[in-house]
Amino acid sequence: MKRRQFISSSALSLAALAISGNKALASIAAAPYQFKPLRNNVGIFAEQGGTIAWLSNKDGIVVVDAEFPDSAKDLIAELKKQSDKPFQYLINTHHHGDHTSGNISFKGIVKHVAAHENSLKNQKAAAVESKTEDKQLYPDITYTDRWKIKVGDEKIKTYYWGAGHTNGDTMIHFENANIVHTGDLVFNRRYPFVDRKAGASVVNWAQVLEKAQKQFDKDTLFVFGHAFDPEKVTGTLDDLKAMQDYMEKLVSFVQGEINNGKTKADIIAATAIPGVTEWQGTGIERSLTAAYEELTL
Repeated sequence: MKRRQFISSSALSLAALAISGNKALASIAAAPYQFKPLRNNVGIFAEQGGTIAWLSNKDGIVVVDAEFPDSAKDLIAELKKQSDKPFQYLINTHHHGDHTSGNISFKGIVKHVAAHENSLKNQKAAAVESKTEDKQLYPDITYTDRWKIKVGDEKIKTYYWGAGHTNGDTMIHFENANIVHTGDLVFNRRYPFVDRKAGASVVNWAQVLEKAQKQFDKDTLFVFGHAFDPEKVTGTLDDLKAMQDYMEKLVSFVQGEINNGKTKADIIAATAIPGVTEWQGTGIERSLTAAYEELTL
């Protein structure tokens, strides 16, 4: 279910709130986006594109990912209602347009934009290819492995474990809140996009998720880039394990088919992956194609 469809399907609930006289709740629910506090001054925003995480405390505001220009403006407006503190950092989990197109809306507002060095390279390459260089706000801070900052009482650290969804994906950990934004390293129960052009690896993706499970703990709350159910863009270690299992079964299936002499056309025509029952939506062929291309290099 897409977020827009989910919002439309909520119309009866909104009507019920209004009829009951709870106009304040009805007004919040009627917004075309989700703006939700989670814990310790950290929350999420979701409208169109990859889920955003935000921090708003006494020393400033930090945002992880930016969706598209209009949705970024909606987020900025909401955060300004919460606080008059400065926007300190915008951090991109990776370069894709549904996570970075909204960067431009932070121009002149945020002090710094940060991302992995490969994410910046990919963002620039994509902008040149699509002739949208004038619509970009590029990171002015890049890192290769770990990077950490402190804003108020919140410590924020990035983790990079190599190629996965692209070659520039990082997870962002709000340590005190114990909330991690996984970016698109987790598509919760939704067939993922695997960007081979930007250095993705289906084989290493599973290893990245395994390392994340060792780094974080059972109390960590995760924010996912995408989910089949728009209400499930947050989750637990179990969801990371499920995504790892999907990637491993994908690789095992495609490698087995290659070993059995199947052609690429045969493999990408598959409508299911053995042992995978929870992943839904369209796009299974993207996973199959990416796995075939990587495994036959």
